[in-house]
Amino acid sequence: MPNVAPTKTNLLQIRQELEFARLGHDLLGQKRDILVVELLTLVEQAVDVQQEVEQSLAKAFDALRESVLRLGKLRVTHLSNGVNVSSRIELSQRRVMGVALPVVETSFEDHTPYFSPVGSNYWNDSAIEAFRQALQQVGRLAELKVSIMRLAGEVRKTVRKVNALERIGIPALEGSVEFIQNRLEENEREAYILMKMVKSRLLAAQGGEGHG
Repeated sequence: MPNVAPTKTNLLQIRQELEFARLGHDLLGQKRDILVVELLTLVEQAVDVQQEVEQSLAKAFDALRESVLRLGKLRVTHLSNGVNVSSRIELSQRRVMGVALPVVETSFEDHTPYFSPVGSNYWNDSAIEAFRQALQQVGRLAELKVSIMRLAGEVRKTVRKVNALERIGIPALEGSVEFIQNRLEENEREAYILMKMVKSRLLAAQGGEGHG
């Protein structure tokens, strides 16, 4: 039995709390659905970017091996020392339903020419470009993975809140409303019966006085 006094004031207050709880449940349900859609979208993107990273790295190492086979390890090492590429990673944020998600922007600044075309080959240039592409994709992959972890955590918290309202909060308030309504109705019936009894006795008393 709810530990609440069965008064009309409490009934009004608990009805308002129940309405607020139902509204909160609906809003949390919408938030959960939006977060799940965003989460699934990012998971799909992460799978694609992971494959792109693996392909870019495979291409880069294949080109590097081919260059070593054609020019020799010492020559390739000497040429790599001339590569002058500056990279910059900028971090910002975007928000999805109040959840802060990272945004990673990777940019490059080339200081060409790295070395004379004489004594080099196509495979060196191909390896440089593939490694640069892989680095950019790694930044995007990191952005996606952190976003996925944050969204997954927020989804779990939101689901717990929705379940708590569904299974505990709202049923408890509904039970309190029903309890108070039943007690008020019972009190009204008792008051009505008491009034009839008093009226009957008053009438009986008046009738006795009249005969006297």
